[in-house]
Amino acid sequence: MKFIYASAMLILIAWSHVDKGHSPDSMHMPGAYNMVSVHVKTDSIDTTYTTVKQLKIYTDTYMMYANINPPDSISSFGIATYTSNANGVTENAIFNASDSSTSDQPASFQLAIEKTPKGYIQVIKNMSGQHFDLTEAYDAVGTNGKTALDGAWKLINRYWVKGKDTTLTMGLEYKTYYAGHVIWGHVWADSLKKNHTGIGFGTFSLKGNKLKESMSSSTYYEVRNKEFNIDIVMTGKDQFKQTTENGDGSRAVEIYKRLK
Repeated sequence: MKFIYASAMLILIAWSHVDKGHSPDSMHMPGAYNMVSVHVKTDSIDTTYTTVKQLKIYTDTYMMYANINPPDSISSFGIATYTSNANGVTENAIFNASDSSTSDQPASFQLAIEKTPKGYIQVIKNMSGQHFDLTEAYDAVGTNGKTALDGAWKLINRYWVKGKDTTLTMGLEYKTYYAGHVIWGHVWADSLKKNHTGIGFGTFSLKGNKLKESMSSSTYYEVRNKEFNIDIVMTGKDQFKQTTENGDGSRAVEIYKRLK
């Protein structure tokens, strides 16, 4: 399960050129969706899994997903642009990561989409030209509220402040807010320069410059099922700075730029 699912998620979660609007004959996808099952079918496997925790967000122009497989703690995330038509969605990769593997190479997949009373089902057949079919079922969980943070963002600066000391801790991270839900995913390297993937997802609310994130799932136990109160400063509509106060008196400062 570990190898099959991690490999599949690197290939699967799609990426594409964006359709800025929706014609009457296009599939309307914006929202937040919780995955309830994934079915893998190959020449030797025909199995449905329900243990993987995954959230997928479609904004008007971007898609981001993040997941964690609790039995082995492998985490994955990816971000993409997308287009839709009456039958489904085409996604083209910007970036994806799973465990110690990362990729920013172009990859495009056609997702057949079937709307259901609770959400939708997506199917990818013959992935990478092989006998590998992947079917995922999702429940819609998004809300109708709009905020200034709605959209996809990339980290451009991060540092820690403690007393008079400031430490730069730059890394690669993407974050998406939409429909009352948030996903973040990052990659960091250890002392041996081995990459590690970390994710978090849940709900959020924004009142003025006060952001609250409630993380339902994460790679990190310090984050799972925790709430975080964050100060936000918007720099125009396409950049923001978030500041989080830590228990040791230090502050974590992150600056994000909107993806366009």
